[in-house]
Amino acid sequence: MSAPESTPQSPNPTAGATPRTPEAAALAWAHGARFLTTAAQLVHLPSTDLPEIAFVGRSNAGKSTAINALTQRRRLAFASKTPGRTQHINLFELGPKDAPDALLADLPGYGYAAVERAAKHRWQKVMADYLESRRMLAGVVLLVDSRHGLTPLDQRLLEFVGPRVATGEVKLLALLTKADKLNRNEATRAVAQAQQAFAEIATEHSDIGVLLFSAPQRQGLGDLALTLRGWAPPRPAVLAPAADLALD
Repeated sequence: MSAPESTPQSPNPTAGATPRTPEAAALAWAHGARFLTTAAQLVHLPSTDLPEIAFVGRSNAGKSTAINALTQRRRLAFASKTPGRTQHINLFELGPKDAPDALLADLPGYGYAAVERAAKHRWQKVMADYLESRRMLAGVVLLVDSRHGLTPLDQRLLEFVGPRVATGEVKLLALLTKADKLNRNEATRAVAQAQQAFAEIATEHSDIGVLLFSAPQRQGLGDLALTLRGWAPPRPAVLAPAADLALD
């Protein structure tokens, strides 16, 4: 009599699985981004205890493209065909859906000539107030077209957040976009120029970085995710209190 066939075992999905690298974990964290709210004024933003990471830059620096590449969402950050059209601060949650651990803030682009003067001044005031006083601001990603370097408007923006960067309260990363359009010498020069521009606000307490970035080629994407995750590390798990024992 032949032996009965053994019942096949269900494969263990974790058995033999390769642990995720820190870069893969950081990218997975960023991919979970989802829209929270939009506000034209700071008073309309929610009051939270979550660290905020702000993306800011000129209207044609590729800010929306970078956010969408980081989160792997085509239209999470809306890229208007008319630069300067976005007039609000958009907030996105990061981390577990039931327990987000950070917020991503997409600030209005600036510097587009066709925008009327009154609107420019209003946006500048909102961004200045946000960068100078937003309590939970943990880091700023300043997007700069690598072909042109920091402009006077970028330098002006740095004046708003510079004092907080100098004390180490807020971290700063220059994301040099469109790096795929540079040759090696041009890329080296772009990084050096950005580092020189930051020298005036750099102190022993500041945390300032420069990163070449290309959304189409995914250049710098992993390093960007790792940097942001470092600014907003996972929160320790909170254990639920043990239930009281009922006494007879």
